Amino acid sequence: HLGLDAPRQAAVGGASDGNYTAGVGCPTLDGLGAVGDGAHADHEHVVTATMPIRARLLAHLVGAMQ
Repeated sequence: HLGLDAPRQAAVGGASDGNYTAGVGCPTLDGLGAVGDGAHADHEHVVTATMPIRARLLAHLVGAMQ
């Protein structure tokens, strides 16, 4: 257990390769990138304090696939 809330379903705007799989009805896990705000804007930033837990989450998910 990583101490995170359970994933939840969301529909958001934007562009992602996940649009292709979600568009054909395949459950798609997206949004594993950095936590921050202001994508592609002058105020874009990443909350560096969240990076270790995001890395552990990704490692856990990759390990679960093996």
